[in-house]
Amino acid sequence: MRLSAASVFFLACLALSGCTSSLGPDSLAAGVPSRETTSSVTRPSAPVPETAVPSADVGEALPVAPRQEELAWAGPVPQPQAFTPQASVAAAPSPSERPVAAPAPMAPEIDPAPRTRSQIYGHRFRDVKPINFGSSSPRKLAVHGVDVSRWQGAIDWQKLRTQGANFVYIKATDGGDHLDPMFRKNWRDAKQAGIKRGAYHFFYWCRTAGEQADWFIRNVPREAGALPPVIDVEWNGESSCKRRISPERVREKMQVFMDKLEKHYGQRPIIYTAPDFYRDNLKGAFLNYPFWLRSVAAHPSKVYPGRRWVFWQYSGSGISHGVDGRIDLNVFHGSEDDWHDWVSSAG
Repeated sequence: MRLSAASVFFLACLALSGCTSSLGPDSLAAGVPSRETTSSVTRPSAPVPETAVPSADVGEALPVAPRQEELAWAGPVPQPQAFTPQASVAAAPSPSERPVAAPAPMAPEIDPAPRTRSQIYGHRFRDVKPINFGSSSPRKLAVHGVDVSRWQGAIDWQKLRTQGANFVYIKATDGGDHLDPMFRKNWRDAKQAGIKRGAYHFFYWCRTAGEQADWFIRNVPREAGALPPVIDVEWNGESSCKRRISPERVREKMQVFMDKLEKHYGQRPIIYTAPDFYRDNLKGAFLNYPFWLRSVAAHPSKVYPGRRWVFWQYSGSGISHGVDGRIDLNVFHGSEDDWHDWVSSAG
């Protein structure tokens, strides 16, 4: 059938419109992470000061990893050699297969400041609920420190240092989308006070390990002289994530997270844990990783028999000049010389 000129023109327009994509820029963008947040510390009754976080400091949004977990290898978790503070990161055994690396988030430039031995201040903390550890008292060890989060509020870091805070671990991130609002201020002020500091991440069992590693890397600077990053793994009733996965899955997720941090920071991460979580998931595992053990009623040798450790959190009820309320107290496993040697090798 012969078509009129008007009909030909109409059909041509219809064909062109059918070839036009219905996917605009918004529909092609990757999905954003869940905004669900977690909390690793019981909230106090008194209000805590917030610190505004400039959006320019965070950087561009990261690509969101697929929801399917990437494992560090295909097979069971290896049982490597025991950790020693002087052990080189490069000497540790490597899994046979690694996950595909995600695009590296932007990180601040490494601070090339010269490393010098910092002064060690004696322990002057008090404890609301002191424990008699007998001959194995942490007071007999030379290098004490603290860990803090937003719940300590505004801190006088110079005063806290002279009370015996020779090192501090600062809460940085939870899960894949929560940044402690005091992290940047605490990170900056602790350095200005001359305190050796590192950052820790509270691991969230309802998010992929890759997302959580990217979030930590996005927010925690890579700086010369900083202590190794910490992964905090525990069962926490205060968290919005109530999932308790199998021990094998726990270790798989931890390995993915720690592999990404080690590659980015060039430091082997430290594992912080508590007695029940350790018993359920970590006994006999990760022998070539440094451990930070919570043990507030007995020496770690009794609570974690056979486990080597670098830090011991011996109290959650410390009090000190320079900070309002209670603060966690920790100690390094070694002498002053051991501390300086460990800091030098870990950095």
